Amino acid sequence: MNAFVPVFLSALLAFAPALSAQGRDGEFPVPSTVSPQLQSMIAAGIPEGWDKPPRTVQEWKTWIHSVAQRQLKGLPALREKLGVTMKTDTIAGVPVFIFEPKDAPDDGRLLLNLHGGGYVLGPGEAGTQEAVFMAGIGKCRVVYADYRMAPDFPYPAAIDDAMAVYRELLKRRPAESIGVFGTSTGGAMTLILALRAKDEGLPLPAALASGTPWAQINEVGDSYATNEGVDNVLVSYHGWLEGAARLYAAGHDMEDPYLSPVNGDVRGFPPTLLTSGTRDLFLSNTVRMHLKLRQAGVPADLIIFEGLSHAQYHMDADMPEARFHFEELGRFFRKHVKPAAVQ
Repeated sequence: MNAFVPVFLSALLAFAPALSAQGRDGEFPVPSTVSPQLQSMIAAGIPEGWDKPPRTVQEWKTWIHSVAQRQLKGLPALREKLGVTMKTDTIAGVPVFIFEPKDAPDDGRLLLNLHGGGYVLGPGEAGTQEAVFMAGIGKCRVVYADYRMAPDFPYPAAIDDAMAVYRELLKRRPAESIGVFGTSTGGAMTLILALRAKDEGLPLPAALASGTPWAQINEVGDSYATNEGVDNVLVSYHGWLEGAARLYAAGHDMEDPYLSPVNGDVRGFPPTLLTSGTRDLFLSNTVRMHLKLRQAGVPADLIIFEGLSHAQYHMDADMPEARFHFEELGRFFRKHVKPAAVQ
């Protein structure tokens, strides 16, 4: 298994006091219908420590830093493996990382990536693994926004930073040449950015890809219960996930569409591609969001991977499910995002 996998799994440890120490993943056999790499991920079970969440602000900061240090170790090798270059910049006062595939020309299309991590994990370069996969496998140029996060910067800091970067990108190229994508928190922020842009009268991106979005930040939705202890990445809402929601929301109404975009008015959204898995704690978030988009007349497609827990499609560069996901995203964005003159 790719060495990057356990690093990312440990980065997304979850804690569920209501579950037994074994969780529920052992109740179900490892399916023979998935790749050997994914079978190994499923067989790994629930990681140790999921029932010991951070309690104080200092504990949160210590944990966030330790996770980031582990994530950073695997990234240079991942970029080299996938043939991706990285450079840093600042856009609208927000630090960004720019990723480009070495073997694909710049055609002016640009993707804005909003990373996952519960509005707390993945500061700086640490959260860039999805952007690297998108550049290396999807063959797209990616701008990764290093947005501010809790506990120091609660709502609406993260989405304010994302919007600031998007507004500046609109000055550099037309909206029809910009796509936005992200996973988990980043999947939710992708949808929230479109809601904000619409409310502010800005041109919407040409296309959105929302991977297993945290579309309902509070515990509403069937799979929060049915996949509790089955998802061996997030495990349960109760623990770090619930704590992160409270840290970021900071007393704000969690039903607000700018926190739970499944409650928003998505009429007029651009083509949207959503992804989840049958063991994903956020499966309901994803399918509810897909249905909402379809009901609003938005051309929205949905990929559900067999056996996949939360966001495992960007945890092993050799896993067939991962390669399919990012190749499919590349095709999707090239279909809907138009080339532009390179500036």
